[in-house]
Amino acid sequence: MTTVSSSSASMPAGPAGEATASVPQTLAGFRIGVTSDRRSEDLICAFRRRGAEVMHAPALRIVALTESVTLQQDTRRVIEAAPDFAIITTAYGMRRWSEAADTYGLSTELFETLEKATILVRGPKARGAVRAAGLDDDGSAEDERTATVVEMLLTRDVRDKTVALQQHGASDDSQIHRLKAAGATVVTVLPYTWTKPDEDSDLLRMIDAVIERQLDLVTFTAAPAVEAFLSVARQYGRFEALVAALRGDVVSVAVGAVTAGPLYDAGLSPIIPSRWRLGAMIKLVCDHLEEHQTLRISTRHGPVELRGSEVRVPQVTDEAVRLPPGPLSLMRALVKAEGAVLSRDHLMQVLGQCDSEHALEMWVSRLRKSLPVTGLVSTVVKRGYRLAV
Repeated sequence: MTTVSSSSASMPAGPAGEATASVPQTLAGFRIGVTSDRRSEDLICAFRRRGAEVMHAPALRIVALTESVTLQQDTRRVIEAAPDFAIITTAYGMRRWSEAADTYGLSTELFETLEKATILVRGPKARGAVRAAGLDDDGSAEDERTATVVEMLLTRDVRDKTVALQQHGASDDSQIHRLKAAGATVVTVLPYTWTKPDEDSDLLRMIDAVIERQLDLVTFTAAPAVEAFLSVARQYGRFEALVAALRGDVVSVAVGAVTAGPLYDAGLSPIIPSRWRLGAMIKLVCDHLEEHQTLRISTRHGPVELRGSEVRVPQVTDEAVRLPPGPLSLMRALVKAEGAVLSRDHLMQVLGQCDSEHALEMWVSRLRKSLPVTGLVSTVVKRGYRLAV
């Protein structure tokens, strides 16, 4: 059995941690997986401050290429090419490129080169980085896709023009080909790259936690990370079980439409904030779990609340009870039934990992022992089980 652990990502010290008591515990009882590398501490801290248990396993790691000879050579090539157009795809890439140019002693030359070019940006964050560098842009893609920026550029005459393309994480060969096919000369820079973790063990533990329903929700902030996450599941024969869990009990959250692409391709339906930003994603997680993953019912023993993996019976005790995955799935089914009797056959159908009457009886027994009050789960002779409402 996989244990949800947060040891791989410690909560940062300082004011954020000290302010925990003043933040509503809207995520208490919920278990959230974080797959990002860059800015992961921001997410982890935000979720923990609101009471969530967090598991962190970066699907990919970002490596800045500031010391790379290739980046230095490519920067010189951009300066020498004096591009007519420049495409800036990410704020992080723009910042790393500017820092690298400063390290190489090319900062002034790069600034003057980009100042003379018509700059297009992929989205608001890239625009912010361009303006922070003292430059102006001439347009931004509403959907924040590189393909859309290229489409914007192709509405202009790029034949015999030079385009500088700041790439993000890996070479975008399809967009380079489109520009070249239109007659443009393309020079590229790659200020950072994506690399796989040294081992798959942390990511495998998260995949198993999703499959075993030990997580309520998993967050994704980059499409390459989604692809790596799904690829590792395929490699180890867990893809079908992972997708089944993400279609059922475990929610997938993408920071934006680009990130969501590989999830859609896998047949999943991630939730996406209306504004493609981390802050908006955090709010969406809180709102969604409160609205859709928090179950409440009135019973003979008073109100019962099921939040993530925790059950609360406030008229009996102030303490929340953490349920293991099997009994948790059973409790969720009983609460959703609102006191109706659920037959053994029905329960074995809807409870994915419960494949026999004996296993079901064991889950019922474990659930009853875990609950803070006896008699909440009733047996209806020859029919099944129900909550005592």
